[in-house]
Amino acid sequence: MPSNDQKVALVTGANKGLGFEISRQLAKQGITVLIGARDETKGKEAVEKLQAEGLDVESIKLDVTDISSIATAAKKIEERFGKLDILVNNAGILLDRDVNPSHLDLNVLKQTFETNFFAAFAVLQALLPLIRKSNAGRVVNISSTLGSLTDSIDPNSNYFGFRGLAYQASKAALNEITIQFAKELANTPIKVNSADPGWVQTDMGGDAPGTVEQGADTPVWLATLPEDGPTGGFFNSRKPLPW
Repeated sequence: MPSNDQKVALVTGANKGLGFEISRQLAKQGITVLIGARDETKGKEAVEKLQAEGLDVESIKLDVTDISSIATAAKKIEERFGKLDILVNNAGILLDRDVNPSHLDLNVLKQTFETNFFAAFAVLQALLPLIRKSNAGRVVNISSTLGSLTDSIDPNSNYFGFRGLAYQASKAALNEITIQFAKELANTPIKVNSADPGWVQTDMGGDAPGTVEQGADTPVWLATLPEDGPTGGFFNSRKPLPW
């Protein structure tokens, strides 16, 4: 088992896009990063790319919508490392872009919440005992400005015209997970925050103005906060966002 001084991070949905870049930036800080991926082959391919850069990363099979998969991953992390210092709940889906709520399929709403909300809760709850064993546990939930109720009703917002009830509601609910766990863990060294990476160039983001490197900055900052850093907050570009 590695030294307790060696930090260990798990990033879900990390075989590509934002999760992959978050993993890279964390590993560049000397952190052992577990690449969580539903597809084992894709997870191993991602690991090979980062190991080729000399980074300390490992693949771990993790389907965040499967309770048994989460339990198996938690057991493997416990056996291998005995703790978890950083959890980045990154896995997420967007299925209802430009769909008016009156035309939203109920199954799409349920599927979106299954991945973006219930899965994030299940992963955090299952791994919290290992995070408690860290000297300074950090939890980062990847949210979005689209999940801000304040921003959603602001006619001056760049996202005011966005339509996507399922995605937006799931991210607003994810923010509540952040608040509730931060409150429960307020008297511990663990910090729980939400991060909005911004609109960045991923499969989900498409032809976005931001790069994944820029998008990963705030999540990585929150994942490596010092003892006096914030908890229970919502951040973009390292600055607070309104709920």
